[in-house]
Amino acid sequence: MNTITSTLALLAACLAAGCAHGPMPDARATAPASAHHVVAAVVADISAARIEARVRRLAAFGTRHTLSETVSETRGIGAARRWIERELRACSVAHGGRLQVAPDVHLTVKSERMPAGAEVVNIVATLPGSDPQARERILVVSGHYDSRASDNADAQIDAPGANDDASGTAAVMELACVMAAHSFPATLVFMAVAGEEQGLIGADFWAARAKREGLKIEAMVTNDIIGSPVGDSGQRDARQVRLFADGLTPLLRLALGHGPTSTPTATDDAVLANVRQQLEAQVRTGGAADFGTNQLGRYLKETGERYLPGFSVNLIQRPDRFLRGGDHLPFLNRGYAAVRFTEPFENFMRQHQNVRTENGLSYGDLPEFVDFAYVADVARINAAGLASLALAPAAPRNAVVETAVLSNDTTLRWAAGRESDITGYRVRWRYTGSLTWQGQRDVGRVTRVTLAGLSKDNLIFGVQALGRDGVASLASYPLPAR
Repeated sequence: MNTITSTLALLAACLAAGCAHGPMPDARATAPASAHHVVAAVVADISAARIEARVRRLAAFGTRHTLSETVSETRGIGAARRWIERELRACSVAHGGRLQVAPDVHLTVKSERMPAGAEVVNIVATLPGSDPQARERILVVSGHYDSRASDNADAQIDAPGANDDASGTAAVMELACVMAAHSFPATLVFMAVAGEEQGLIGADFWAARAKREGLKIEAMVTNDIIGSPVGDSGQRDARQVRLFADGLTPLLRLALGHGPTSTPTATDDAVLANVRQQLEAQVRTGGAADFGTNQLGRYLKETGERYLPGFSVNLIQRPDRFLRGGDHLPFLNRGYAAVRFTEPFENFMRQHQNVRTENGLSYGDLPEFVDFAYVADVARINAAGLASLALAPAAPRNAVVETAVLSNDTTLRWAAGRESDITGYRVRWRYTGSLTWQGQRDVGRVTRVTLAGLSKDNLIFGVQALGRDGVASLASYPLPAR
């Protein structure tokens, strides 16, 4: 049996493992983390009014199709991207030049969706990390500012794209402008990307270059179609958002040779071998839902719900909606932890539709169908997670479960973090059938701990590093060590 076949067999066994279990062991859990003052301030500063103004301004460009007008100052994608850049530069000036704003220009080759090729321009605002030890850690958040109507090849017809995806773009612009008022140890990158409707082009260019340059992207979050809590049959729930977070599927695709590049290199072979080894070890020990993207989704849910009580982040273990995609996929397919926020119910009368009235029904992606208070709440969920991660240390390295002797206890160890502000570590656990952590224990500034009565047979573990004020890192999944 080859490695891939054995990995798939292990996966089947892992997914078939029973979710039934007895009562949760005594967690002796630390009280829930209190709000961090910087995170709380960022969340509180998010403005629905500013988001509304930006969504309406983006929609007013008529169309933002990737192949639309680039010379006009009032219509087309060129006018839109120059306005986005001016807005972000104004935010930078307001905060002492802290945001580094620049267009990221790429020339595409001819393709089915781009028959003549095109210039695809991302607008990127970077908030450099304040800590020399942590600034190489990069957190990316994006929305796509291009739009389309019914015919994806029609670059002339109106395509206001208020929800898809002026909503996500406006949320990211708001995050950039609000977070620029604060200092974070890690680096934050805010992107308004283009070419999404033609095949995730702008995001793919940026992710490919990040991989070539070895950028340490710890998390990537895209916001795409976050503008309305109302579905196409009238269902409404303004207190939830979907979060697509699946780290297993892209690794399986890579292991099977379906990576983002088609020409293998020696480096690709080494990466492929590492992917297969990681899959083998993690799936064999029941960690199919504990890859980096899963940990990121878990973190964003937990942190967002803490800072926005009563709002639910619904974790969905798929890379994206069924057989569909967004700008996080080019990052996910290159091995980065990447997730997507999307409203709870999509209304397909508002998505990829010509603006029109038909049989008494209104079609088209217009601002009057966007709930700006809802967009602001989704932006607050983003803000809570991104700000917390940017303040936190990196996840612990080399976490392992010791297996030298049989025991009903569990012994974990990990490497000490490099950051000087680490105040201790937290061990998390849950049963295999739970998507979220169920127990935790703060263990102090140690790198080895034995958890009496907590069996590695029954539980999945994670280890987090704690920074000042108790802000926690992403969790690391401990692999077996003898």
